Amino acid sequence: MMVGRFLLAAAMTLLVVQGTADTPPRIAIIIDDLGYHFEAGRRAIDLPGPVAYAVLPATPSGQRLARIAHERGKEVLLHLPLQSVDHSGPAEPGALMLDMSRTIFQAAFADAIAAVPYAVGVSSHRGSLLTRHPGHMGWLMEAIRRREDLFFIDSYTTHESIALQIAAETGVTAIRRDVFLDHDRATEAVVRELDRLKAMAHKRGTAVAIGHPFPETLEVLERELPKLREQGFELVSISELIAMQLNRI
Repeated sequence: MMVGRFLLAAAMTLLVVQGTADTPPRIAIIIDDLGYHFEAGRRAIDLPGPVAYAVLPATPSGQRLARIAHERGKEVLLHLPLQSVDHSGPAEPGALMLDMSRTIFQAAFADAIAAVPYAVGVSSHRGSLLTRHPGHMGWLMEAIRRREDLFFIDSYTTHESIALQIAAETGVTAIRRDVFLDHDRATEAVVRELDRLKAMAHKRGTAVAIGHPFPETLEVLERELPKLREQGFELVSISELIAMQLNRI
């Protein structure tokens, strides 16, 4: 069982999957940071197609939005706060920090996953500091591995992240995002990043984007997602994209 899970995780680190005439390029989109603002989250959930929703733990509307997404047939992720390099002030609710002991760290993870119903995976929120530390990432992957149905998405906020390496060593299925749609919130910038996502998917077969429930992002996606199929792309759920990559290895 352990060997099989290791090979599964190792395969997930290979993101080059060529499309063919019979298999159009596949795109998966995750909307992050749901939980604080109900109306923005609800509008995001109304996006067409199998978009996934990453919900922050211990937020005022997180559980409600997770339930709505699930009822709409959308996939839910735990958007797990991890300590960042520029951290200052109190930690976010549910955050995992470098000064935590292993026991406290794993208890905090258990509380966070319990706070987001219907989660099928875990994605990192911030984390530019913690994702560089093998010990703490090992603790996190061990906690995820114990819940065998969960996978991990590295939001990849730093090129120094070792999340995928530790996931593979621990036997956790993991991939990382390819494009942030709205690092710049301007509408024209979101359109440009969506075009870059499509170019990447066309070249490699699959691509993963992360966006946020900003008005500009949602406006672009509401307009552009219905056009993907006629443009030759298939929008799939994040779990489907993972399965497709495995089946191509």
